[in-house]
Amino acid sequence: MPLETMTYSESLRLSEERKKMVAEQIVSRGVRDPLVLAAMRIVPRHEFVPADVKDSAYRDAPLPIGREQTISQPYIVALMTEALKLEGGEKVLEVGTGSGYQAAVLDEIAGTVYSIEIVPELAERARVTLARLGYTDVRVRTGDGYRGWPEEAPFDAIMVTAAPDHVPKPLLEQLKVGGRLVVPVGRNRQQLQVWTRTAEGFEPRFSIPVQFVPMTGEAETAKAAEREKNARRQ
Repeated sequence: MPLETMTYSESLRLSEERKKMVAEQIVSRGVRDPLVLAAMRIVPRHEFVPADVKDSAYRDAPLPIGREQTISQPYIVALMTEALKLEGGEKVLEVGTGSGYQAAVLDEIAGTVYSIEIVPELAERARVTLARLGYTDVRVRTGDGYRGWPEEAPFDAIMVTAAPDHVPKPLLEQLKVGGRLVVPVGRNRQQLQVWTRTAEGFEPRFSIPVQFVPMTGEAETAKAAEREKNARRQ
């Protein structure tokens, strides 16, 4: 329900559900960053899901948000946010706004969040929800996020919340030195990858198996073009 119509008892109940979510689903699995844990306790996940699944908002599971997209499992949101190693005040790019929940979590820590969503309906809904909840430092753009947001680059951190089958080079190039890209990579089997930009290049680190919706748009056409190019060489 909207914040302005919520009763005190309802607000208290949902706050307790968030605390329980953090303790049982996130801390118990090893997430320790105090800024991330604080953000997860604050952001009202129930405000970012459709009405018919609000009662499940704090469950240990992804939830449908329409247009064959999902809001990620709370643990994965926390894990990916921790992997960025934010300290506060950073400039962050998110590719795949979805419901806007991950952007809100990022905004609780970062200075400004730039978020791109390829589905216009979801982009507009997220924009409205974030504004209503006071997340005025999140800027949402409708479009294909494969090439990032070059006019605002470089970024301290970049998070991708849909899975390409390769790491988009334009996103790596939009990182500051010392910045991190967190991205699930793969088709049926995906691996969460963390790439750090150094003065000499990029250092990859591989994390856990994950399951995300595929990254659409140029991410698909770029790989198809590469496969066609390789086939011609054979």
